[in-house]
Amino acid sequence: MAKAMFKTNPILLGELLTDCEKGKLQLPDFQRSWVWDEERIRSLIASVSRAFPVGALMTLETGGGVEFKPRPVEGAPGVAAEQTPSALLLDGQQRMTSLYQVTLRKQVVETVTPKKRQVKRWFYIDIEKALDPLVDREDAIFGVPEDRVIRSDFGRKTELDLSTRIGEFESLMFPVSMVFDFPEWQKEFINYFVKEEPDNLQEKWALLTAFQEQIVDNFTGYHVPVIALDKDTSKEAVCVVFEKVNTGGKALDAFELITAMYAAEGYELRKDWFGEGTTVGRQARLARTHRLADAKSGILAEVSNTDFLHVISLFHTREKRRDAAAVGKTGKELPQVIGNRQALLNLPLSAYVKYQDQVEQGFVAAAKFLHRLHIYRIFDLPYQTQIIPLAAILADIGDDVDHVTNHAKLVNWYWNGVFGELYGSTTENRIAKDFIEVPEWMRGGPEPTTVLDASFRAERLKTMRMRLSAAYKGVNALLMLKGAKDFRSGQEFDHTVFFGENVDIHHIFPKKWCETNGIQRSVYDSIINKTPLSFRTNRIIGGEAPSHYLAGLERGKGNAPVIAAGTLDGYLSSHLINPNLLRSDEFEAFMADRKRQLVSLIEEATGKSIPVDDVVSDDISRADLDAEFEAEFGPDDDEALSNGEEARLTLSTS
Repeated sequence: MAKAMFKTNPILLGELLTDCEKGKLQLPDFQRSWVWDEERIRSLIASVSRAFPVGALMTLETGGGVEFKPRPVEGAPGVAAEQTPSALLLDGQQRMTSLYQVTLRKQVVETVTPKKRQVKRWFYIDIEKALDPLVDREDAIFGVPEDRVIRSDFGRKTELDLSTRIGEFESLMFPVSMVFDFPEWQKEFINYFVKEEPDNLQEKWALLTAFQEQIVDNFTGYHVPVIALDKDTSKEAVCVVFEKVNTGGKALDAFELITAMYAAEGYELRKDWFGEGTTVGRQARLARTHRLADAKSGILAEVSNTDFLHVISLFHTREKRRDAAAVGKTGKELPQVIGNRQALLNLPLSAYVKYQDQVEQGFVAAAKFLHRLHIYRIFDLPYQTQIIPLAAILADIGDDVDHVTNHAKLVNWYWNGVFGELYGSTTENRIAKDFIEVPEWMRGGPEPTTVLDASFRAERLKTMRMRLSAAYKGVNALLMLKGAKDFRSGQEFDHTVFFGENVDIHHIFPKKWCETNGIQRSVYDSIINKTPLSFRTNRIIGGEAPSHYLAGLERGKGNAPVIAAGTLDGYLSSHLINPNLLRSDEFEAFMADRKRQLVSLIEEATGKSIPVDDVVSDDISRADLDAEFEAEFGPDDDEALSNGEEARLTLSTS
């Protein structure tokens, strides 16, 4: 039978708070700062004052295989940081920090109002209200400003002055900061009434005795259930446990755990990633990588710290696998090449230091590679996840990517991943395989699994009508890569034109014309009827028939010069559009012809023959895609977006 890795036992609240004060109980460095507001603190005080449960704590015994950099609870004295903790608090930080600050610390509490205004508060219990069974306990608990004076009329009138012990005694207001030193406050209270109001002493003594028995003793005798994980608990278990108990906050990721572990070895991973002061972090460097002039951020702006660690893990685990093979291990004895969370949690600092610069250069090379494919914005990136193996491969092969054959193979692999739609779900195994197989392919090895697995149906083009589709974005990039020219300006869409002319995907047969002519949205809204165009060109097209807007382009208007018919036909052909079919408004023939040409374009990119299957209906896939799109963005309407909304979206995502 497996041994339980934890034990549960109740511990006195006062003992736990004293451990926080002395530094015996601290927080792991990945825990976020204390953020409870004034109302939550009042509610917590009220619960303890009535001996109501406030939830269990969870601790991790130190001295085992999981070493996190500790830090004292906020407000603990400086000497606490010098103490080696016996346990780390995994769950209960907000509760313990709040109770420590209001009861044991003896200093004003820095908190926030429900409206997020920062304030400083001392907390009090109204003795008479607390003893009244008809009064809600929270109504008996309140906070006062730092000077302990409550004022009204814009500060001109004093409502309650608790700045002295006498003020507390006369108003019968008990400071929560004295709850574990009640005998001291009680003695001063009695001495005051013996001297100043001897006739009321018996009444006050009875009141104070009742207060002690019904409220104060609940604090001093309060037991908190503590689930104590022993020191042999694994890193993965710590991470999983923390996520389970931290459902009310932001999920803990591997980066935060690794940060705490590296900090225990003196390495500031958080500073390395996020930067500090004038030091630019790796995250900012990646976001600025190949950032084009008119873009707010680069194509790598959404690369996460765990993405970066994933690539480092691929190198580290491959090194371990090679070392194992070198000593004769085979088959299942060989470690996996992997970058999942468990692998990240086992990533030693030495591996991070060894590979960090190489991996960063891999991401930089990935940005350059994507730009060469005319993928400039995160908004147009087919798969964010495919950047991980792309960066890993480029970090591995270095300058070898500049060889024409190697570059062609990498491009082929990339488009197979996009049009095979292979990076949209669970990708960990595929990423690892691509990292191993693509460089081997470049060295003369077999085709990688992603290239072998990829398949595309011609009928899929009919269902590609939204930006969530990687293949949809891929067609747009391929058209620009193959030299598509703007209908109006005749410019190819390099990055200068792309941003300067606000280029995006627009309808060829306009939405308005299609609907007027009874063409269903499921037909006219596919990528077959869309192409990259500048914002101004799309405005000229408007909702007119192609024959009309093409004639208008040829005639010119105002400052717009005429365009020769043959020249305009060349622009149209660069988009894989048959000029004759467009000029004669032959929608069905146009769609069939352009579908055929787009299939040829994808065949060239993937290096694979695409079967034409006109029997398979697209109704089910279309419905599925519509549901997915509308759940994410609401009803799809590229035409509406293109006339202003899409322009703003373009700028906001650039």
